[in-house]
Amino acid sequence: MVTPIAVVGPTASGKSALGIELARRLDGEVVNVDSMQLYRGMDIGTAKLTVEEREGIPHHQLDVLDVTETASVARYQQEAVADVEAIMARGRTPILVGGSMLYVQSLVDDWQFPPTDPSVRARWETRLTEIGVSALHAELAALDPEAAAIIENNDPRRTVRALEVIELTGQPFQASQPPKDAPPRWGTVILGLRTTPEWLNPRIELRTNLMFERGFVEEVEELVKNHNLIPESTAGRAIGYAQVLDAMAGTLTKEEAVERTITGTRRYVRRQRAWFNRDHRIHWLDASADTASQAREILGY
Repeated sequence: MVTPIAVVGPTASGKSALGIELARRLDGEVVNVDSMQLYRGMDIGTAKLTVEEREGIPHHQLDVLDVTETASVARYQQEAVADVEAIMARGRTPILVGGSMLYVQSLVDDWQFPPTDPSVRARWETRLTEIGVSALHAELAALDPEAAAIIENNDPRRTVRALEVIELTGQPFQASQPPKDAPPRWGTVILGLRTTPEWLNPRIELRTNLMFERGFVEEVEELVKNHNLIPESTAGRAIGYAQVLDAMAGTLTKEEAVERTITGTRRYVRRQRAWFNRDHRIHWLDASADTASQAREILGY
């Protein structure tokens, strides 16, 4: 039976390149596990591989949403699981690549999502309107610090959802998730790219500067003009996109947008590190060394 391989880790650590290498070596197809790469037209700002960079390797769960749509972990899980099982049925190796924490867990674990209740959700949405997302996120942090640590403090939808789950279940949001020591779905081998701030921070800075040099602002302008991207949307709150939208609105200069994209990415990386470091099923590779060789030793190909 074919065994899927997952490649996880922080932003800018080299996951995409290793994913392509593994797909070439193992007759694989890539399944994206980056929530912002689900969106059509969000290419430069998400470091999405170009068609040429994909080297003819099929990629799944890329460009499946318009920027006006709301990305959903539950919807993603259903569709990505179907993709993985179809790849396996073809006798090929699924290579799961990305660092969106809840999306990774939804795919490699058999996560049964908690119930919803429209009246409970409406009450928290009213609270959101009354006090704003930052204050509501602070309330979540007081109730469930672990949930608050992985949810952006400017993400109203996930903040409301976590509070809804806590109220409905009487348990922390984290308790609704499967334990990280359970066997991964399909026996997936999870490879993680371990980084240090000293190595990764300069890469984040370089990548961000290159994004802006290669037309990132123009990409956002196109999404606003022709695809109705707005700051209040899930896509519009993505790191980088939110800062460019602020610059377009005149509340930031371009230089400030670049700097805040860098600092926002670094904050996100800290959350990714904390999240993935708790998963003892991960086989860690040194991202600063030859990751392909390290993966080969673990996988034995």
